[in-house]
Amino acid sequence: MIDLRPITQKDAFAFVKEYHRHHGVPVGALWQHGVANDAGELIGVAVVGRPVARRLDDGFTCEVTRLCTDGTPNACSMLYSAAWRAAQAKGFRRILTYILESEDGGSLRAAGWQLLGTTPGNSWSVPSRPREDKHPTVPKLKFGLGAWRELAKAAA
Repeated sequence: MIDLRPITQKDAFAFVKEYHRHHGVPVGALWQHGVANDAGELIGVAVVGRPVARRLDDGFTCEVTRLCTDGTPNACSMLYSAAWRAAQAKGFRRILTYILESEDGGSLRAAGWQLLGTTPGNSWSVPSRPREDKHPTVPKLKFGLGAWRELAKAAA
């Protein structure tokens, strides 16, 4: 059996650093939570922050910027579900996350998240603001929950 646990940012970032397959520690977070096994050992974490894409940072949208487990079954879907419940309790209207196109998204679908589309990937580096890519630049799948139609209407 696994259960949710509050955790510190320090513990969440240490877990991400040790276990995440293709990303390092995020720059910051709004909150984080974990799942632990029967022995009380941390087996997964979710880090939720402001959207990385500035145009989505409207104050009502948050993003799961890192989700990482040791592979324990159902840990990912438990973390995604908890992230959405916490977001709603804090007054957020939308939540999103991105996964590599090569990942199947089963945990997201099990948690009720919907595929919103595909992003081309690419680099954040532009001539006016050059950056070193420390992440995969391959296409990604965008998943989310909440009032996405409301956001599209406001942008139109």
